Amino acid sequence: MVWTEHEVPDQSGRTVLVTGANSGLGFETARVFARHHAQVVLACRDVRKADDARERIRAETPTASVRTLELDLSSQASVRRAAEQVGRDHAQVDLLINNAGALIRRHEITEDGFEKTFATNHLGAFAFTGLILERLLSTPASRVVTVSSVGHKRGVMNFDDPHFGAGYRRNDAYFQSKLANLLFTYELHRRLAAAGASTIAVAAHPGNARTAFGSDQLPIRIVTNPRLRLLTSWLLQDPTTAALSTVRAAVDPAATGGEYFGPDGRNEWTGHPVPVPSSARSHDTDAQRRLWDLSEQLTGVRYPVPLGTPGTTATPAAS
Repeated sequence: MVWTEHEVPDQSGRTVLVTGANSGLGFETARVFARHHAQVVLACRDVRKADDARERIRAETPTASVRTLELDLSSQASVRRAAEQVGRDHAQVDLLINNAGALIRRHEITEDGFEKTFATNHLGAFAFTGLILERLLSTPASRVVTVSSVGHKRGVMNFDDPHFGAGYRRNDAYFQSKLANLLFTYELHRRLAAAGASTIAVAAHPGNARTAFGSDQLPIRIVTNPRLRLLTSWLLQDPTTAALSTVRAAVDPAATGGEYFGPDGRNEWTGHPVPVPSSARSHDTDAQRRLWDLSEQLTGVRYPVPLGTPGTTATPAAS
């Protein structure tokens, strides 16, 4: 069966928080949930752009319930302010979709002393998830969905130098962060299962989408050139279709935690969402625990329940 938006059940009464939702895949994801009657929160670094995205969604779906939240994942102070705001505004969170991501062209160190790609793509999401986890745990059948990338297969965790102080390579930094997204998801899933929580953690990747993400890189500028669309259609797909992997991860009733969804086409670049394997490195339980410990140390965030000693709950097959 080809999985499409028609498979999304009614989301009335549910609160869905999407990071990086003002454009691209995050916007498309938020738009789907707004169309299906969820209360959607657009958590974005630029509030003006978030407000504009909210109005675009409302123009399409006048009855949509859409709010905005200022959240800069590269700043731990912003993460904490946003988490406090969520605690004030929402008694429950049914879905947290960690979609926001960045590929930083030059080496940048954040105000917290972190390499900016790692800070935005992993550490910010780790901290924000932990700080609002109580809202998820108190909501039956809630989910944390974290968006990775097919590029995670090229990722290597540099635990000795995660901030690339010895020399910055932007692709290596990005692939490391996308591997970290999966290591985090699988470790979180195992810990939630050990605690007997109804909240589950799943992951997704969109394949290759025609968005502005990475548009400062020459190869991406070439393949996204509208004049070459007939030649590159097998490489890239529209963001509406690409976002379906995230949506399926969020709503598929068969998901029990630890799944990974991506496109079903060649190399997982394009297609409709299906469960897909992830790299052997992503299933390294020692690396999962080591990253968790490092993330706690760097962010100062401890998850709010005794999640127990990670067990041996199965995760999807490696490739």
